[in-house]
Amino acid sequence: MPFRISAVLILLQLALLLPTFAQRPEQLSSSQIFNAVRKLQVLGNVLYLAAHPDDENTRFIAWCANERLMNTHYLSLTRGDGGQNLIGPELREELGLIRTQELLAARRIDGGTQSFTRANDFGFSKTAEETLTIWDRQQVLADVVWTIRKMRPDVIVCRFPPDSRGGHGHHTASALLGIEAFSLAADPKAFPEQLKHVEPWQAKRIVTNTGRWWNAEVSANDRGVVTHDMGTYSAILGTSITEIAALSRSCHRSQGFGSTGTRGEQMEFFEHLKGDTARSTLFDGIDMSWERMTDAGRITELCTELEAEFDLSAPHRSIPKLLTLRQELQKLKDGFWRTAKLNDVEQLIRHCAGLFLEATSDTHALTVGDSIRLRLEAVNRSPVQMQLRSVHIPELNIKDEDGRHLPFNNRVELKYAGTIPAKTPVSHPFWLRDLGSEGMYLVDDILMTHLPDNRSAFVLNVTVELEGQSLTCKIPVDHKWNDPVTGEKHRPVVITPPVTLSFSKNLEVLTALEPRTVEVTVRAARADLSGELRVMPPKGWTLSDAVQQLRFSRKGEEQRVKLVLTPQQGAVNDKLSARFIVDGQEHDLDQRTLTYDHITTQVHFLKAECQAVLIDLKRKGDRIGYVAGAGDGVADGLRAMGYRVDELAEFDLTPEKLDTYDAIVTGIRFLNVNERAAFMMPALMRYAEAGGTLLVQYNTSRALETGTMVPYPLKLSRDRVTEERAPVTFLLPEHPALSHPNVLGNSDFEGWAQERGLYFPNEWDARYAAPLRMNDTGEQPKDGGLLIAQVGKGHFIYTGISFFRQLPEGVPGAYRLLANLLSLGK
Repeated sequence: MPFRISAVLILLQLALLLPTFAQRPEQLSSSQIFNAVRKLQVLGNVLYLAAHPDDENTRFIAWCANERLMNTHYLSLTRGDGGQNLIGPELREELGLIRTQELLAARRIDGGTQSFTRANDFGFSKTAEETLTIWDRQQVLADVVWTIRKMRPDVIVCRFPPDSRGGHGHHTASALLGIEAFSLAADPKAFPEQLKHVEPWQAKRIVTNTGRWWNAEVSANDRGVVTHDMGTYSAILGTSITEIAALSRSCHRSQGFGSTGTRGEQMEFFEHLKGDTARSTLFDGIDMSWERMTDAGRITELCTELEAEFDLSAPHRSIPKLLTLRQELQKLKDGFWRTAKLNDVEQLIRHCAGLFLEATSDTHALTVGDSIRLRLEAVNRSPVQMQLRSVHIPELNIKDEDGRHLPFNNRVELKYAGTIPAKTPVSHPFWLRDLGSEGMYLVDDILMTHLPDNRSAFVLNVTVELEGQSLTCKIPVDHKWNDPVTGEKHRPVVITPPVTLSFSKNLEVLTALEPRTVEVTVRAARADLSGELRVMPPKGWTLSDAVQQLRFSRKGEEQRVKLVLTPQQGAVNDKLSARFIVDGQEHDLDQRTLTYDHITTQVHFLKAECQAVLIDLKRKGDRIGYVAGAGDGVADGLRAMGYRVDELAEFDLTPEKLDTYDAIVTGIRFLNVNERAAFMMPALMRYAEAGGTLLVQYNTSRALETGTMVPYPLKLSRDRVTEERAPVTFLLPEHPALSHPNVLGNSDFEGWAQERGLYFPNEWDARYAAPLRMNDTGEQPKDGGLLIAQVGKGHFIYTGISFFRQLPEGVPGAYRLLANLLSLGK
């Protein structure tokens, strides 16, 4: 299939990133190899710069990487932790893990490479000034400078302009930092500590990839603007660049950016910011040939001959000349291009030889002291004489120097065993290992900041010899198994603690001074393990059987421990914590696994904790129907309040069944993501008209599935209140939503997380009551966050208030407000 062609071209990018978690081994086809041979003559680098996963222009990245054959890198300042999630309930750090992997999947398709800074996506920001106050401006600037020096781009392309037209403070900040870093990267006085590892670098120019959504009139005739057609067709790849770009864009599933491929002309506009002004093309005045190297010698000649003599039916015939080229490259004085092009050539030699190398482990999870069994499969699928000289696994101190012949198309299988060393770190994402701040991850190792994700736990250095030259290949180890439905599957090998702990719930909500049973699961990661479980309650809470002795005989064995938690008068809302002591060492981590079919399985570790919240909460009614949207934790929050919650499908929406519920709630973006929404909403409206309470959580105007979502007109906007401490005014303090059964006050809007709400309506029919007013600093009041209307005998509620963020965080006021809304019919 054509789209797989550029998926493997990442192998041919700059050798700037160490091996990360293994993917299924790929073999280039002859046409793909030929395209990579053509790239050997191109010495050009381009850096694309923006703020978030999904900000990047995949058309431009795919065009530069596959048409212009340049090393193309995307620097996303953040990992997207603060966004919304359309595929599941994960938010914050877990959403950042998903979006990181979506970006890496996108780069495997469009041919770019990827990195991040230490900036944390703290949520929507309306100004660059706010953004650069919450971020550590100097640290993020240092990371951008580091990337420029590491990548040595000829051209830097910002996705957004350095003013508010980008629509997000993070967007504007990315351009401002890019412009500043453009000059600082060339200044040896700027961030001199970096110069132990990289050299100063001055790019030729920095431009904005101007979008028509903020400049509808932009044209090639504008001063300082050049254009390029991204819609070119590659006969070698068998696809248009824009088709590759759509496949790459569609990796951003958590943001709902599935895209359909297009064909034909697709112009992009590039507007000058700083440096030499481009006259006719983005790359004016940049020599991307080997002429930029004073000591290139025979390299140009060899590259030209390789391209002219390449045999599509027998790529192995190019190996002798590739080996000669390799020797010439080793003479280069410029370490950057020497490393980059040697990597390209060595990858080409592997693919021309059809050399298959795969390293797998018999298990995906190990702990310190465990035995590990590894298998290396090596197959030489060409007539070239080849020897496997050595296998070195540095992490396990294994070195095999018994040479073996690799005969044509015969599988050679080698097995190794070792013990996980005592100091092997747990496989937690490196940017989450230490507690950072609201705006920054804490990563002190400068060499780690450029990595997109964790290195593989184990890497095999496999050295082969052909035509008298040795070639060392780094092969990450993963776990492979066969799924009876989907076939071959891979996942990373991870190192876990010897024991992990988890509470059955992340949050316990209590509404009275009554006991509550909580459950802790303890899981042993090795056999014959014994120790002491200790569970610590917050101040003002008591806990029965808080200390227990447990013993495990088998690896993977789990024991569930039940304890009774009781709040006292004046109990503090805080976290229960659990730890397990083995041989004098405390272990307090909860292992979490994120599994989606479009990304690599992710394992990470959190503190084993459970939020305990005592709320003065009254509610009316008992049963809630929940119609799922894009994925959120609101249904679990309703259960924590004591409601019985049923998740409803279309066939459940009969008058007889709906009549059994005290209220119906639709999940976030239900109207955006459910293709049956147009058929479901009339039944829900009839339920409200008959006396029920229908609460619709936020949707966006983009890709709205139905125009009949509301009983009376309202217009959705992009209005939001991003300051979680923004003052809230009660416009209708006597309205039941604010007074029954819980009398709300200012204290109910304290301690909110990330924001007040988003995508508020900005116009609505007079039949809606708007009981709340709020706004960010310096902005006009916004009254559309909560709209309530009488509909027949019942009530319709539309709200952009971010209950999906507040309930999982245990915000008492959010629970009290939601209880009032669901009690309107009572």
